[in-house]
Amino acid sequence: MDTIIDNPVSDKVVVAGLVRKSNRILASISTHKFPIDLFPDTLNVEEGRITIITRNFFFSSQVRSVDIKNIANVFINVAPFFAQLVIVSKTFTENEIRLKYLWKEQAVEIRRIIEGLRTFVSEGIDTSVYTKKELIAKLKELSNIEIVT
Repeated sequence: MDTIIDNPVSDKVVVAGLVRKSNRILASISTHKFPIDLFPDTLNVEEGRITIITRNFFFSSQVRSVDIKNIANVFINVAPFFAQLVIVSKTFTENEIRLKYLWKEQAVEIRRIIEGLRTFVSEGIDTSVYTKKELIAKLKELSNIEIVT
């Protein structure tokens, strides 16, 4: 008869890694409408998910999160002054999330970070062992493709 032995030390290490991963915001960008944007939308990229905060009039907001593993693709649409980031989710009914009025360089950088995280998740790589600075550098290096703007 096999017995299952719980390893509380191993469990604590796993939980500590999960907590650290869930609380680290790797990058954040906001929209910029001219002449002034009183209610900018924000995209936060964490290790395991992205969070989109859509702000409306009278201080109301909508917060949506998508796990990195549920992101099917990330596109950038470029205009003369701004870029639009399109995130395609596998799970939402309306599966496209669009953020308009982003600076081009920021949109490209965020896309690289998200694509790098998607690769890490698909390969089962534990990102909690890296510092935030090391992880961002690895993610950018991993998805260092030439993007024509």
